[in-house]
Parts: sequence; structure tokens; C-alpha cells
Amino acid sequence: MGRPLGINAVMAAASETVYGQVPASTFFKLPLISHGLGEEQALIEDDQLGFGREGLDPTYDVITADGDLMVPVEQRGIGFWLRQTFGPPVTTGPTGGKYTHVFTSGAQALPSTSIEIGQPDEPSYSVHYGLVLNTIKIALARSGMLNATLSMIGQGEVDPTVASVAGSPTPLRGLRFAQATGSIMVDGVVAGDIVSADVAYSNQLDKVEVIRADGRIAGVDPGKAMSNGSIVVRGPRGTLFNKSRGKISAALSFGWALGDGTSLTFALPRVWLPKPKRPISGPKGVTSTFNYQASGAAAAQMTVTLVTDVASYA
Repeated sequence: MGRPLGINAVMAAASETVYGQVPASTFFKLPLISHGLGEEQALIEDDQLGFGREGLDPTYDVITADGDLMVPVEQRGIGFWLRQTFGPPVTTGPTGGKYTHVFTSGAQALPSTSIEIGQPDEPSYSVHYGLVLNTIKIALARSGMLNATLSMIGQGEVDPTVASVAGSPTPLRGLRFAQATGSIMVDGVVAGDIVSADVAYSNQLDKVEVIRADGRIAGVDPGKAMSNGSIVVRGPRGTLFNKSRGKISAALSFGWALGDGTSLTFALPRVWLPKPKRPISGPKGVTSTFNYQASGAAAAQMTVTLVTDVASYA
């Protein structure tokens, strides 16, 4: 038995047909940066009196199986995670060998996922099941790697085995989108004064916590969809300052593109900006931070468009 190394870890994921039931096939092999998935069961301290100062045996509490998964934002695999976040997309194409997948916020029903994390060095493979994607967050900067943090709520984890249940998963990995190719648009115009930003979407899932002999949740229900984030602006007053002071919504979009025609765009057509301070903390440039919130009063609060060579994520 070898010592497990992170560099050799493998991940396979599949959409569940029935919540909490691991599929027998249709797994995709996907890249990952890190993961914090897993089943935990805390202990409750015994509270009985009358048997001296030495404490009695503790009792096991309910099981939790929540955690975060960090994945690269690349041209193929990210589509699987967008499907798990927003539900199935509307797909058109091919045009020039590329398909356009449009994901929309506010779906009434969300898919659940089974994720197998493998350590071939041992070997050891564990499956996390009944996972529903609660939030996705992507941070934008001038340079560096572009990653997405996925926060999930799960039902449980199968004890590790020496064999994989994923069979021969379909590889789903492509070229990575780069921070250096990112752009931010405000009301259709490229913004040149933004230092950093992040975009996030939450399904605000509600755990169905019922009394069960196995101590697990019965499922999750979607809550009110929420899109928000922050934008750090440097320099003189501009469109964002005018919008915030005038209490007028703005249209924001965050996007990345590759030379082969693939692209990824997050569009928020109706965003509200708070009135920010303009603090001075030293001799360098003055920046302000806008913690924005998106609205779905007129239409979907977020639309994500992925142009790629993958025909389907079903």
C-alpha cells in the first residue's frame, strides 16, 4: 500500500437520477484543485449525574456531509458544474464546431451529484452522494489562475473501497481560461478602472432535516436565488459611482475568451450598487469597493453563456 499524494488524486462525477443514489454509469472524469468534501459525525458530551466525577460515554450526533470543492475554470469541465448549479442549459449549435450553452438562474428543481474521489496510490476510492450545489464563486484579478469555489450540501459518503465505481468515466477537461484574458463590462462598455472583482451565485439551499435512523438529511430544497459580489474600483468617479449615487441599476458582465472561439460569460442585467466610501490608506492610488446585489425583478438575475465544443452535459 502506497502513501497517497494529492498530485495523483482523481475525481469523477455524475448527475443522480434519484437523489442520494449513486449512478451505475455516466460519470465524467473532471479536474480539481482541492476538495473538502466528506462525512462528519460529531460527539455529544454525556450529561448524566450521579456516577461520580468521571464522565460517561458520549453519544454520536447527526451526520453532516457538506464541503467545498475548488475546480479550474476551463472550457469543457466547467459546463458540468454550471449544469449542477443552474440546471440543464438551453443548447444551440454547432456553429463552427462550437455549441452555445445558456444557463439561467432561478430553476425550480436542481440536480444532485455523486462525486468519487480516488487515491490510486493506496488504492482508495470514496463516493460522496446526494450533493447539491449551493453556491459558486469566481474571483477576478489581473493575473493568476482562474478557479471556481463550489460549496455543496451532501447527504452522505460511502466508506472507501479499493475499486472505483465510476468505471471508465468520460474525460471532460480543456484549456483553462486565464485571468489575463478576462474583461468586465458595465452597461455594455468595457470597464478599465476595476482592480479586482468577484461574482457569486447562491441557491440558498434549505436542508430537509427530518428524524431518520441513519442521522442523514432527507434532501434539500432550493431557496431564493441570490447573485452578488464585489468590485474594487481605482481612480476618478465613473459610471459605477454615478449609478450608485443616482440609485440606478447597472448591467454587468464578466467574461473570458480563448483564441479557438470558446468563451464564458456571466451576465447580470440588473445590478444595484451601494454608495461606497473613498478611504485613503496611504500614498498609492485611491480605491473604493462596491458590494453589489443583482435583481430578478425584470428577468433572470444571472445568465451564464458557455461556448465550447462539448455537445451535451446530460
